[in-house]
Amino acid sequence: MKSPLLTLPAAVPADPPDEGVAAHYGDPHGEQRRLAEERRGFVDLSHRGVLRVAGPDRLTWLHSFTSQHLEALKPGAAVEALILSPQGRVEHALYLVDDGTATWFHVEPGTAPEVLAFLEKMRFMMRVEPEDVTDRYALVLTTGPVPDGVLARETDLGRELFLPRERLADFAKDGGAGDPVGMWAYEALRVAAHRPRVGLETDDRTIPHELDWIATEGHPGAVHLNKGCYRGQETVARVDNLGHPPRRLVFLHLDGTPERLPAHGAEVTTRDGRVVGQVTSAARHYELGHVALAIVKRNTPVEEELLADGIPAAQEVVVAPDAGANRRPAFRAAH
Repeated sequence: MKSPLLTLPAAVPADPPDEGVAAHYGDPHGEQRRLAEERRGFVDLSHRGVLRVAGPDRLTWLHSFTSQHLEALKPGAAVEALILSPQGRVEHALYLVDDGTATWFHVEPGTAPEVLAFLEKMRFMMRVEPEDVTDRYALVLTTGPVPDGVLARETDLGRELFLPRERLADFAKDGGAGDPVGMWAYEALRVAAHRPRVGLETDDRTIPHELDWIATEGHPGAVHLNKGCYRGQETVARVDNLGHPPRRLVFLHLDGTPERLPAHGAEVTTRDGRVVGQVTSAARHYELGHVALAIVKRNTPVEEELLADGIPAAQEVVVAPDAGANRRPAFRAAH
C-alpha cells in the first residue's frame, strides 16, 4: 500500500520490508536529530498492519494465548505482546493499546492477514470480533499533538496514532505535525535502542529470551513471567528456570572506515574466522556512527572483537550470556 506522503518534497521510497513509505526526505541524520533531540516531526508508518479486536471478552481472550498479561489492561496503556508457536518460537509481535471498548494493535508490514487468520482460529465461543483494519487506518508516529478523535499509543519516541487513512494525506499539512522523518532515521534510533523487530532479528528458531523480550524489574518487555499458561509458555518457563537460550542479541559498534553497512544476514565472525552469528539490522546513527544488531552464539565472549561482514565491530551486551536460569541482572550494568 503506497503512502500518499511519498509525494512530500524530497521523499525517497524505502526498500523492503518498508516499501510503501519514505526512507528519507533528503537529510537522514538531521531527521534523526529532530526526532530524538528536538522532539519535533512525524514518521509515516502507514505500511504497517493494523488490527482491532472488539467485544467484552477481548482482554481475557488475548491474555489467554499471548505472552503478555492483558486481563487488567487499562485504557490508554501501551504494551507489547508476542504470539509464540507451540514450541515457543516467536511468530508475531503485537504493539497494543485499548480504548475502553476495543483493543488495537499494529504488526509488521504484510502480516496482518496472517495474524487475523490466527485470531479467527482462536475465537471458539468467546465474545470477540477481530478484524484487519489496515485499509481504513494508518499508523503514524508523531511528537506533535494528537488530532481530535484519534487513538494514540505512547512510546519513547512519541505517540503512535491510529489515524483514519483518509486523513493521512492532510496530516502533514497540519503545522502541528512538524517535519517528516523517514524510515532510515527511525530504524537507526530503533537499532540504537536495541529494540528487536520480527522478520529482521527473528528467524524460525527465535525464542524470546534471545532478544531481551522478557519482562524484568524496570524493563516491561513483551513476555510476562507471572501469568497462567499460554501458547509456547512451556519453552519460556523452561529456559527461565532451567537453562539458557542458545543465542543472544548484541549491539555492535562498527568501524566506520568502510562506507558500506553489513547486509542483513551477513556473517559475524571472530578474528580467526570462526562464524558465531549474523547481522540482523544495520544503520547509520547520527551520533554513534555505523551500528548494528546481531544474533550470536550465547558462549561468544563478550570482550571479543568481532567482524560483521568483514567490518571490525565491538560488542555491547544486550542479552547476557547467562540469560535465563541463574541470570544476573547486574551483568548488563557492569558491561
